[in-house]
This record gives sequence, structure tokens and C-alpha cells, in this order.
Amino acid sequence: MASMSSLISPPFPTKLSSKPQLKQSSLQILQPNLPQNLILSSRPRKLRLYVAAEERTSTVTSPSSEADRRLYIGNIPRTVNNDQLKKIVEEHGAVEKAEVMYDKYSGRSRRFAFVTMKTVEDANAAIEKINGTQIGGREIKVNITEKPIAQVDLSVLQAEDTQFIDSPHKVYVGNLAKTVTSDTLKNFFSEKGKVKSAKVSRVPGTSKSGGFGFVSFSSEEEVEAAITSFNNAMLEGQQIRVNKA
Repeated sequence: MASMSSLISPPFPTKLSSKPQLKQSSLQILQPNLPQNLILSSRPRKLRLYVAAEERTSTVTSPSSEADRRLYIGNIPRTVNNDQLKKIVEEHGAVEKAEVMYDKYSGRSRRFAFVTMKTVEDANAAIEKINGTQIGGREIKVNITEKPIAQVDLSVLQAEDTQFIDSPHKVYVGNLAKTVTSDTLKNFFSEKGKVKSAKVSRVPGTSKSGGFGFVSFSSEEEVEAAITSFNNAMLEGQQIRVNKA
């Protein structure tokens, strides 16, 4: 028969562990399928260091794209240059660079520019504050630049630009409708004379018309005849401006 002392005393182990076994098993339950660099340890500070390192890495490797900070500014006066435009836009946000576009044949401003802001927030602020305002009496348009067109379309436009036959006898045609193409322009001016070549200028890297173009002729007499016949004429719903280039 069991002694009285064995019936009263519970069967506890004779020596208690200083580190309860439950703690390790609990850690194993809390960390299923974690990445190797985030495995929990008995020292929580290591976990915080690993997470912070991950966050810093993701921030550095995904900066704002330049395309999201690059603004198209259209309908600016021909007299506005890079520095002047930069000063205007800087009143509403930090500017990285400003580039007024010039025609390679005439050297004249194409009435639009690209401005790259320091941050996306600066770009959005500039659009909100400047779009629709006036510079030199002209209402300007400001928006984020368009995405580049497909490479096949871009190659076609580059070929069109290369095929233009330049001449000292040419006219500038402004206020063109967005639907006017180089062929449309050439056919229109061919009604009153022999056209060597015609070209609608486009916003670089896009299929979007710049709203103006050039038509070249063989003689100064043909240039004068074109100006007399077509200045202020209507082409596809818009009154065009024609003058010497």
C-alpha cells in the first residue's frame, strides 16, 4: 500500500527548469514560413533591425520616375527662353531643368517646352497653379508629358521628318488643327503652286501634332503666292497663319 506522503504530494519533478519549455514552442508556432532574414529570435531587437533595412532598401530602389515629374508646357510666347521659363515655374515648385523646343530649320521657338520638376508633388502643384494662366498674353497649357508612342509608329514619324526637303524658300504654317497631316498640308498648298515638300511638326516622342508645320517651294515667287493665297485661310475648321519661315 502506498504511503500517506505519496498520496498527498503531487508527482512534480524534483528539479524545476529555469527556462520553461513552453517559450520555445510558442516561438515556433508564431513564425510559420517566414523569410530567412525575418526569422524570430530570442532577441527582438534583431527583428526590428532587419525590417528597417528592408524598408530602407525598398525606398531607395523605387524613386519617382522622371516621366511622372516631366511637364509639357504649350502655347508659350516665342520670346520665352529656358531661363525665363524656369523662373516662372519655380514660383510654384522646385525645377530640375527647363527646355524650350526650337525648330532645327528656322531656329524659332516651337511655342512649347518641357520642364522636369524635382518631385511629383512639385509637378502636380505647377499644373494646378499654372495651367490656363497667361504668359505674354498667351494662355498656356500644362500637363504631364504623354507616354512615348510605340516604336513602330516612332520610326514612321522619324522617316517622315527625314523625307522633308528643306529649302531657303519655305513658309511657316501655324494654328493647324490636330488632324492635319503632312500629306494634308502638301495637298492643300499644291492648289496654288508647286510644293517641294511639307511637314507637320510633332511633340517629340509622341504622335501628337505640335500645331504648326512647314511647306517648302522652289522659288521666292511661290512663297509670296502661298502667303497671299493661304494666310488666314481655313483648313480643317481652323484659320491658319502663313508667313515666311
